[in-house]
Amino acid sequence: MGKQVAMVIDLNKCIGCQACTAACKSLWTDEEGQESMLWNNVETKPGPGYPKNWEEKGERSGWKDGVLQYGGLHPDEDFGGEKLLNHGAAYFEGTADRLQQEEPMGYGANWDEDTSSGDYPNNYHFYLPRLCNHCTKPACLEACPVRAIYKREQDGIVLVDQDKCQGIRLCNQACPYDKVYFNYIQNKSQKCIFCFPRVEQGVAPACARQCPGRLRFVGYLEDAGPIAKLVYEWKVALPLHPEFGTEPNVFYVPPILPPSFDEEGRFSDEPRVPMDYLRYLFGPEVDQSLITIMEEMERKQQGKESELMDLLIARDWKSLFNIPDVRVA
Repeated sequence: MGKQVAMVIDLNKCIGCQACTAACKSLWTDEEGQESMLWNNVETKPGPGYPKNWEEKGERSGWKDGVLQYGGLHPDEDFGGEKLLNHGAAYFEGTADRLQQEEPMGYGANWDEDTSSGDYPNNYHFYLPRLCNHCTKPACLEACPVRAIYKREQDGIVLVDQDKCQGIRLCNQACPYDKVYFNYIQNKSQKCIFCFPRVEQGVAPACARQCPGRLRFVGYLEDAGPIAKLVYEWKVALPLHPEFGTEPNVFYVPPILPPSFDEEGRFSDEPRVPMDYLRYLFGPEVDQSLITIMEEMERKQQGKESELMDLLIARDWKSLFNIPDVRVA
């Protein structure tokens, strides 16, 4: 059994700047047919996400009681698609005063960015970066009838062999996270490759390396580094929607927002983000994860030592990445 590369994302640091999205988009998905592909995106939660309502489809996909489920395909409207601009009329024909879309856009990535939930003054939102989870039990791999999808032995990265892919799209239907996209021009399914050419040189994926908030840890689950400590030792990093059954290898440190206000305008004991929603995202383990984080925060505030806080603060950005040179032939 080989190693498994993984990522931990600290949601308490994410400011929704989309630097990770831009880094990934410019590096990997700037070709024809990839216009609607965001191998990495940052969503405002709670919210429908991208593609629209992917979580609703996810509840019908993935593994349920050991049986692979297919949740269907999204209509094009859930991605938003490209909308043509009136370049000719505005720039060449003189029949339009301004550049605008020829038809209105009904949805798109970040459509609901920074939209809060709840009632003032206790409204709330937070940011959730998403990418392919490179799962231990990838639904996309199991669904592919021509075995175009495979999981690398040396690092656990899940890839689509573009020479074998026949565009059957069962992988698109089976992935509960909707992180397998379809290129209509090439008639191929395509997805995040965890920047494996960089990983093979001991370099972090672009989304992690370009993050100004130092919120992404990258390494191997089997190594005694930050990833293993956050996932296995401190148990504060949790998979997104573990009930989907794919055993994701992207983990999240859940968000802690300021407490809610009571009727007199004072801080109350009620969390700003409802615990039911956090349990919906990360499962029942989120309760203990938040307790541990808050206890260690208090220790640090009291001037005591806290390995967990030192890990999460990551004063030296190099401490985020524990990727040895894994060059392969």
